[in-house]
Amino acid sequence: MKKEKFSEYFNSWLYSDNGYYANYKTIGKKGDFYTSVSTSSFFGGTIGKKIVDTIKKGELPKNTTIVEVGAHHGYLLADIIQFIYTLEPKLLDTLNFAIVERFEKLQVQQKKYLEESFGDAIQLKHYDDIKQVKLPHAFIVANEIFDAFACELVYTKEEQLQIAYVENHKIKFEPCKDTKIINHCKKYKISKGEIAVGYNEFAKTLCQNIKKFNFITFDYGDIVPRNDFSARIYSKHKVFPLFEENLELQEYYKKADITYDVFFKHLEDCFKELDTQEVSFKTQMIALIDFGITDLLEILKRNVDENSYLREAQKVKTLIEPTGMGDRFKVLFVKK
Repeated sequence: MKKEKFSEYFNSWLYSDNGYYANYKTIGKKGDFYTSVSTSSFFGGTIGKKIVDTIKKGELPKNTTIVEVGAHHGYLLADIIQFIYTLEPKLLDTLNFAIVERFEKLQVQQKKYLEESFGDAIQLKHYDDIKQVKLPHAFIVANEIFDAFACELVYTKEEQLQIAYVENHKIKFEPCKDTKIINHCKKYKISKGEIAVGYNEFAKTLCQNIKKFNFITFDYGDIVPRNDFSARIYSKHKVFPLFEENLELQEYYKKADITYDVFFKHLEDCFKELDTQEVSFKTQMIALIDFGITDLLEILKRNVDENSYLREAQKVKTLIEPTGMGDRFKVLFVKK
């Protein structure tokens, strides 16, 4: 294997023709990791309620396009659609739905699942790249995509910033000569960790190509830099820090998920520097409660038996409890 930047190695690991994300992967108990989507349908349901409320307030029109970026199997979008139908069924006559998905195999899977779920009640459009999405108005949803953007690894040695390269699946650090990386680290006082690549371009693309939108993304991370390495591998629900002693990267390359914590201040600033009306950061717990997840539970309580309600309430608790997903996952909401 040739010597390459860590960001190139990361991209090849996940997105090459035979990369980890190139084919459908099971999420949940039988997969490598859990997500909020695999925990409870009320995660997507709460986003669906937020969409309904946004349209009722007149912030977006009834013929808005609901866009999911990186939909995996299609479960999240299906949950959103199902709850929109439950809360405001007539909206399905006017709303449009789209998925941004680079891999054709996954597009086929998503289309099949949504057709099986809703028949011809909805019209679904696929885009291969976010750059293709050009709309007058949209509500855009992204769950755990920014932790899968390529990143560089840096650390400071004797006041000299070092950057990672990979050769034959071995990580080595050399003095960094990239002024953008150096200035980024100075701006945010980063001495060690991951530097995400592509956040600026993503934010600019949305703001340039969509006249009016709400954008919401969920991911693990924080508003402040860790100043430590968070990069890790997930394989069959086991976590392997990237620099764990005796870890052989080749053993997991393209066969397991590789990820890192999102530095939300960087992502937030990318949108604030553009023509946006609102950019807000919250924990998943606060965001889901603000969007009305407890209201949805009250509706459920009135319509099902007690055991069914308690089972779903326990799943929702997992989504919002402060010691679990509620604080570990964060939310960035952008309005333009």
